[in-house]
Amino acid sequence: MILIILALVLIIATLTPLIRRHEWWIRVFDFPRLQILIMGLLVFAVFFFLWDKQNIFEGITLVVLAAALLFQGYKILPHTFFAAKQVRGTSADTPGNTISLLIANVLMGNRNVQRFLAIVREADADVVLMLEPDQWWEEQVRELEVKYAYTVKKPLDNRYGMLLYSKFELVAPEIKFLLKEGIPSIHTEVKLPSGQLVRMHCLHPEPPSPTEADTSVNRDAELLIVGREVKNSEQPVIVAGDLNDVAWSYTTTLFQKTSGLLDPRIGRGMFNSYNAKHPLMRWPLDHLFHSEDFLLVRIARMPAFGSDHFPIYIKLSLNSNAENLQESPEEPDAEDKEFTADTLQKVEQKEEI
Repeated sequence: MILIILALVLIIATLTPLIRRHEWWIRVFDFPRLQILIMGLLVFAVFFFLWDKQNIFEGITLVVLAAALLFQGYKILPHTFFAAKQVRGTSADTPGNTISLLIANVLMGNRNVQRFLAIVREADADVVLMLEPDQWWEEQVRELEVKYAYTVKKPLDNRYGMLLYSKFELVAPEIKFLLKEGIPSIHTEVKLPSGQLVRMHCLHPEPPSPTEADTSVNRDAELLIVGREVKNSEQPVIVAGDLNDVAWSYTTTLFQKTSGLLDPRIGRGMFNSYNAKHPLMRWPLDHLFHSEDFLLVRIARMPAFGSDHFPIYIKLSLNSNAENLQESPEEPDAEDKEFTADTLQKVEQKEEI
């Protein structure tokens, strides 16, 4: 009986995210696909040897569980070494046309700033994006301004602060509140040493959860708004941040379809950035997407420093032939367009804000 209950729970957890609704208790099942798969394999293995072959219900349950596990594996597969790489790698150093970024959700209450600064020095990234900093964090990391002359600062005490530090010139930087006061995003052009301008969008939308937002409407809408904005950009584009969504979710895939941006993790691994404090409950929450203009030099998860997120380091290289070497994401289909329209309509009607 216990095995049947566990199997049914895992089946329900697999089917629930297929419902195209925004409620947090539906969207939460997007996150632990790997955990569901591993637990499901264990349950299936035991169930397979113990099930009563005369019991039709048990047999059907076993078959449906197997199908659910295959589906979970299918969703996770692109973020393993078994899938084709969406972004081509390169070892070529193109002076003046490379850009490296360190993305770090510092956890507002974390006070291990010296360890964080050590990671920043180790990474030596061209751009450092800090998420969740309050005024204390802004004061403690001011020494970064010696090396990072260009900054955009919006420290907040609501866990949605944002600090951007850059060695390269930031052109016309803006802090916007796309959907909700208190939830900022940074939008700027970054001028590479070659003179090439790269459009960068730094995001940290609210997660769907009982303690944050009852639905994922604002999160999904923010991604779709930015995705539409960058779709036909004539400049190279980077979108980075803690998107409070996992790499394999429907909405992340829809963001890629809408924006046309690529995910350098596909074919390379999951790069689980959250939760640094709980090894058994980790998934990829911190993201960087980029236009087809770039090839990947390096991507790495950096060491923990007291936050509940690991920092992510990425180095990209502009390449004039990159667009011919990489395939664009699929275009949105009819279902995608309907979901997008419904999400943006909810925002316009202020159902979530």
